[in-house]
Amino acid sequence: MSEIILGNNQYGKAEIRVVRIHRDTPRHEIHDVNVSTCLRGDFSAAYLAGDQSEVLPTDSQKQTAYAYAKQKGLHSIEDYGLALARHFVGDVEPVDGARIEIEDYAWERAVVDGAAHDHTWIRKGQEVRTAAITVDAHGEYVIGGLKDLVILKSTGSEFAGFLEDEYTLLQPTRDRVMATSLVAQWRFTTTEVDWEATYSGVKAQLVKQFAVLHSLALQQTLFEMGKAVLETYPDIAEVRLSAPNKHHFVYDLSPFGLDNDNEVFNADDRPYGLIQATVTRDDAPSAGTAWDAYQSWLT
Repeated sequence: MSEIILGNNQYGKAEIRVVRIHRDTPRHEIHDVNVSTCLRGDFSAAYLAGDQSEVLPTDSQKQTAYAYAKQKGLHSIEDYGLALARHFVGDVEPVDGARIEIEDYAWERAVVDGAAHDHTWIRKGQEVRTAAITVDAHGEYVIGGLKDLVILKSTGSEFAGFLEDEYTLLQPTRDRVMATSLVAQWRFTTTEVDWEATYSGVKAQLVKQFAVLHSLALQQTLFEMGKAVLETYPDIAEVRLSAPNKHHFVYDLSPFGLDNDNEVFNADDRPYGLIQATVTRDDAPSAGTAWDAYQSWLT
């Protein structure tokens, strides 16, 4: 019979909710994040014999996340994630790799009597900023990103000339609504980055390409988005994009004697097409363990 062995394993604390308010001046700053920590190394004794002597408790990881929000500050999620990962790898002996994944929930200042208030905010309903930081023997890797960026254009998109078979009912269109809830991630080649400016710039490029490109397919739009980011930021090696097609179908108003010239639509949330792409440089450095995600690592 074959021998039964322990395969890939890791452990950590998922979804630590940290809110850091910087109160150094009368005008406060807020950062609201969801942090997941993950440690990698030789923890086989814990799995095979229940020996916890090499295991830093997940509760300790949680406490570190809160303590570092105070000690290191939380101005950029990438710098905060790097500080946590470097600590776990450099200061906790059994750990030889750490993965930190962060979601950043944005707030905007409340406007009172025409002026932005110093210490009151309203939760922004746009995208969620993300970062994934890995530190291990292979190097230090930072992946910036965003998710839930819902974007729609009312024209400038078509879908025609597609392959048809005996089950095809879809009619070609030269003028359609195109909408998606974009997920984008981009891998940096360095940790010496102006994180805030780069995030804003990457998002601006993604939105611009979606808006200005006359799209023959969502696939084409994703490639042009990634291409624009790489052309603008030489320190980004690759961009990964995932875009569910949020379908909007022209509603039939003919039973009521009404024309509908692409004016009234049924927004159909499922089923939906899911379009995904990686846009990369042909000389991009190795990704190493940069894309080894925490929650999906074992799948």
